[in-house]
Amino acid sequence: MEQKKSIKGIRIRTVNYSMIAISAVLYVLLIVATINASKEYKTMVTATDEYIDSQSYAAQIADGSNYLTEQIRLYVMTMDPKYMEAYFTEANVTRRRENALENLEQYLVSDEALQFLKEALSYSNELMEREIYAIKLIALSQGGDNDFPAVVREMPLQPDDQNLTPEEMVEKARKIIFDDSYQDAKASISNNISYFVSSVIDSTHLKQQSTLAKLKNTMSTQTMFISFLFILNLITFTMVIVLIVRPLQLYIDCIKEEKQLNIMGAYEFKYLALTYNDIYEVKASHEALLRHRAEHDPLTGLINRGAFEQMKEFFKINPCPLALLIIDVDKFKLVNDNYGHETGDQILKKVAAVIKHSFRTQDYPARIGGDEFAVIITEVTSNLQPTILNKVTEMNKTLQNPDDGLPAVSLSVGGAFSTQGFTDSLYTEADSALYIVKEHGRCGCHFYDEKEAAES
Repeated sequence: MEQKKSIKGIRIRTVNYSMIAISAVLYVLLIVATINASKEYKTMVTATDEYIDSQSYAAQIADGSNYLTEQIRLYVMTMDPKYMEAYFTEANVTRRRENALENLEQYLVSDEALQFLKEALSYSNELMEREIYAIKLIALSQGGDNDFPAVVREMPLQPDDQNLTPEEMVEKARKIIFDDSYQDAKASISNNISYFVSSVIDSTHLKQQSTLAKLKNTMSTQTMFISFLFILNLITFTMVIVLIVRPLQLYIDCIKEEKQLNIMGAYEFKYLALTYNDIYEVKASHEALLRHRAEHDPLTGLINRGAFEQMKEFFKINPCPLALLIIDVDKFKLVNDNYGHETGDQILKKVAAVIKHSFRTQDYPARIGGDEFAVIITEVTSNLQPTILNKVTEMNKTLQNPDDGLPAVSLSVGGAFSTQGFTDSLYTEADSALYIVKEHGRCGCHFYDEKEAAES
C-alpha cells in the first residue's frame, strides 16, 4: 500500500481534462476568429454594395436632370404639350433626383461626398427655375398660361420680356435652354456628380483596404489556432501511445504469459500494475480460498452450500486441525408459520450475524440449508470444547433475549473435531452429535465422542 501511495506519474484524467480544456479554448478562439473573419468579409461586401448603390443613385440624379433637360428642350422646340407633361411628371411624381438623394443619406456616405450631390441638385433646381420660365414664355406666346401648372402661372415675367412678341418669346425661351450659361450649369451638375463618385470610390477603397488588412490578420489568427490544434492532436496522440497503448500492449502480453507487470505508463497503469502484481504474488497460495469466499448466500451474507463443499475439499487437500459445527435453528418452521417468511428471513439474517460475530475471521461460517448452518473452525483441537460450548451458550442467550422485536429462537449445535483436516466422516460425526442435542430438548451443543458412539 505504501508503494502505491508513493506512485508518481501523469494521470490519464489530468491529461484528458487538460487536453479537453486546451482544445475547448482553442476551438472557442477559432470560432471567434472565424466569426470576426465573417464580419470583416461582410463589411467588405457591404462597402462594395454601398459603392455600387451610391454610383447607381448618383446616376439617377444625373439621369433625372438630363431627362428634365431633354423634355424641356423638346417642348420649346416643338411646343408639344406631351413633353411638358413628361417634364412635370418627372419633376413632381417620379422625382428620381430627390429620391436618389434621400436613399443616399441612409448610407454611411461622408458629408463631404454627399455635399457634392446636394450642390448638383441645387444646380439642377436652379436650372428648373430657368426651364419653367422658358415654359412661361412659350405659354404666353400661345395665348396665355391659364391651362398650365400653377408653378408656371405663378412664375413672374421679367419687365424686359413683357413687351416681347410671341415670336420673340419663343426665341427667348429657346435661348434660355440652349445658351452657354445653361450648359455651364449642366456641366456643374455633371462635375459635382463626378466628384461625388470619386469621393465614394476613395472612401470605399480605404474601407476595403482596412477591412482586407483586418481580414488577413484574422485569417492568420485562424491559421495559428489550427496549427495549435494540429500540434495538440500530435501531442495527444503521442501521449496516448506512450502512456496508454504501449503499456496496455505490454500488460496484455504479460497477463497472457502469466508474468508480473512492469511499472510504466500513466499513473493509473502504474497503480494497476502494482495491484495486479500484489494479486499475482498471493494467487498461487490463496486462489482457491479467494474464489470460495466469494460464493456467499444472498440472504445472510455467509458462504453458501456450494462454497462450503469446496471448503471441505480444500481442507481435505490442505489438512489442518479443525472442528466442524452443524447448527440448526430450533422449530424454525413454526416461526415461519406463525410470523411469516419475511420475519423468518430477518431471524435467519440475525442468526447468521450472531454466528459470524461469535467466531474468528479465519473460521468459515456457512448457510448450508434453509435453517441449517455450519462452521469450519480452523487450527483447533478438542481441548477447546469448553470455549466452543461457551460461544454456543452466549449465542443462545442473545437469540433468546432479543431487543430488536424479533421472536426468540434457539440453536442446536453438533460438533466434531479432526486433526487430519476435513475427513469423509467428519460431517456425519457432527450430524450425529446434533441429533443427540435434538433428542435432549434442543438449545444446546454436543460434540461427537467415539466411545459414546460405540456404546450407542
